[in-house]
Amino acid sequence: MQRQRFIIRTIGVAAAVALAATACGPQKSESAGSTPSAPSSPTAGATPEASPTTDNKPAEASPSSSASASASPSASPSPTVKQIMANGDDTDQVRELQARLRQLKLMSVAPTGFYGSKTTAAVKSFQSKNGLTATGSVDEATWKKIQSASKKPTADELRPPTVNEVDAPDPRCMEGRVMCISKESRTLAWMIDGKVISTMDVRFGSENTPTREGVFKVDRKEKEWTSTLYHTSMPYSMFFSGGQAVHYSADFAARGYAGASHGCVNVRDKGKLSSLFGQVNVGDKVVVYW
Repeated sequence: MQRQRFIIRTIGVAAAVALAATACGPQKSESAGSTPSAPSSPTAGATPEASPTTDNKPAEASPSSSASASASPSASPSPTVKQIMANGDDTDQVRELQARLRQLKLMSVAPTGFYGSKTTAAVKSFQSKNGLTATGSVDEATWKKIQSASKKPTADELRPPTVNEVDAPDPRCMEGRVMCISKESRTLAWMIDGKVISTMDVRFGSENTPTREGVFKVDRKEKEWTSTLYHTSMPYSMFFSGGQAVHYSADFAARGYAGASHGCVNVRDKGKLSSLFGQVNVGDKVVVYW
């Protein structure tokens, strides 16, 4: 009988630990154990994880499209044309390309360094307007023309401190009071009856601790909160899915997208979040989407 009670207690402790693991992780501690710099990937089965289709680095590393292009002549418009940058690449040169395309009004989102669908579309547009074959990949001729049409990006242009441009709201955000959170543009839009009241930059969890997608409700608010799992500060927490919450992150403010959360939606503008915290009520809707 004593052995049976011991086994039951052991199972109960294990279950409690598993439940606690859903709580949001720290921000400052991530600098010691760096997590992927891009927002969390879509849930299993979603297309962005299966192939590099957005300008956020996929959760799981996949072979670069440029690599496959060089391996297979049919993937390139011409086997003699060497691609400098292409879909799937993740480099500082891609970040510079994106900043230059942004100068040319061909991209609206902040540079990420990852060559995805938005960069491909912007490159195709530039090529079409400049008498080049619209492949969506950057060869030497395309790169030289982009360089001559733009100026060398500044540090702020490469890693802008300003708010990313907000995506068109998800249809589920168009009614009521909603925190409309886009993983594609990495923004949070506070909306009331379809009208955008305020916006701010956000970042998400890593591939190991992804931010959940879907429709939720704010179930509680905590102006001052410390993670029960990671023992780090989470000011202005608005919990919406178990331990996941929208909250201020000092690490996000300091390091930007060089880090990631453990599932929470991080905000780096404390002033904006403080104002939002005062407006959001328990029960208000939260939509997290690609």
